[in-house]
Amino acid sequence: MPGSVEEIYVAPEGNVDMRRVPEVRALVGGGLEGDRYCKGTGYWTQYGDVCEVTLIEGEDLDEIRDEEGLAVQNGEHRRNLITRGVRLEDLKGTRFRIGEAVLEYDRPRPPCRHVQELTEPGMTRALRRRGGICARVVEGGAIRAEDPIEVL
Repeated sequence: MPGSVEEIYVAPEGNVDMRRVPEVRALVGGGLEGDRYCKGTGYWTQYGDVCEVTLIEGEDLDEIRDEEGLAVQNGEHRRNLITRGVRLEDLKGTRFRIGEAVLEYDRPRPPCRHVQELTEPGMTRALRRRGGICARVVEGGAIRAEDPIEVL
């Protein structure tokens, strides 16, 4: 199952724009260094709904942009890693390596109204069934754009 990381995004706290970075360090039990959920400042932290790392398929974002006309590029999707060439639901029950880090599938990441509040009307509906997944960091290390995704 070939696949890779296309883009990486982090936000230092909830409710702020996500920032594209060329690489990020994954921390065991924490998530991505510099990201809102690793720092405990994410919007959903107060509700206990924390995903260490969120991933979304680039192919789904292309579809949303082309079919719905919504701006889901440049972090508007509110996910950390954009992947290409891998069906994320196929990772269910697995551990997978991205760069130096090993992640483990946690659960699907459905969209919420908060994503729409930060972006534009229709975003929650557009991301339904295409919201990506959550993963836990099992082994820390650097993740870089273009790193392959390898199922272990």
